[in-house]
Amino acid sequence: MINEIYSYLESFFETSKLNRLQENYGGGRIFSNPKVGVAQGDDPIFQKFKEVVGPEHLTPLELWLAEDQETIEASKLRILSIVFPFVDKIRNESKNIKKLSRVIVPAEIYSVGRNYANSFKQETCRQIIGFFEGNGYKAIAGMLSKSFSIILKKNFYSTWSERHIAFATGLGTFSLHEGLITDVGCNIRLASVVTDAPLKITTRKSDNPYGNCLYYAKGICRECEERCPANAIDENGHDKIKCYEYGQKVARKIIAKIGPILKPHIRCVNRKLRPPTYPVGCAFCQFGVPCMDKNPIIND
Repeated sequence: MINEIYSYLESFFETSKLNRLQENYGGGRIFSNPKVGVAQGDDPIFQKFKEVVGPEHLTPLELWLAEDQETIEASKLRILSIVFPFVDKIRNESKNIKKLSRVIVPAEIYSVGRNYANSFKQETCRQIIGFFEGNGYKAIAGMLSKSFSIILKKNFYSTWSERHIAFATGLGTFSLHEGLITDVGCNIRLASVVTDAPLKITTRKSDNPYGNCLYYAKGICRECEERCPANAIDENGHDKIKCYEYGQKVARKIIAKIGPILKPHIRCVNRKLRPPTYPVGCAFCQFGVPCMDKNPIIND
């Protein structure tokens, strides 16, 4: 079935109008072909995420039951993770740093692509859920779940971290900048679906959470640190608060310039819906670095 799912996704990525930039940015695709991985619902790593992500991070079974699904053994669940790689056009145009009123901002084409990505990811999840249901199975998606929320305390995390889910399925490992380095790089977006379909499990090559990062694996690189205008990255890792605060500065500048073409996004924070925002991202740490579009350990 996994081959059918991949073919279905490949076709959807090719034909969906949601995976398209505006015509004044070329009208091309936002994401190239996806990558997929599968984990088993009772993998012990999901309990570990309550320690490394946060205590309110859900296991697949907890997410399943929160959506009022029938009780099932965790081992019968499968988690399908999907990698959305940005196309080369967006990546290449985003390598050059630009300044807007003394704030370094990403290329407009990335801001638009990053913003439009949310609706495309959500629709991709709906399409895959429909695919499973059409084949007699049930499925849910973390990002569409009523139990999904950003938890904001001293730090912040989500109740369903797509990066950690992708790591569990063997699609990649983390980096100094805390993004996930996959075989198609770190400049990606992610989504996932939980299903009772008996998908074949993909093997994690290693449980080392930083195995694909040149800094952690070989003590070299740190180019993401050099490219971060927020000074949010150092040898100790990534400071989420500094990153978020700079991201807000970027958002204000970008929204002031191209706000009318951006799509709103509603987030749930501490279990309460917030007013719509217009996420555009920053991602300087992902452009022009060795892990932008490949796994540098394999391709080094």
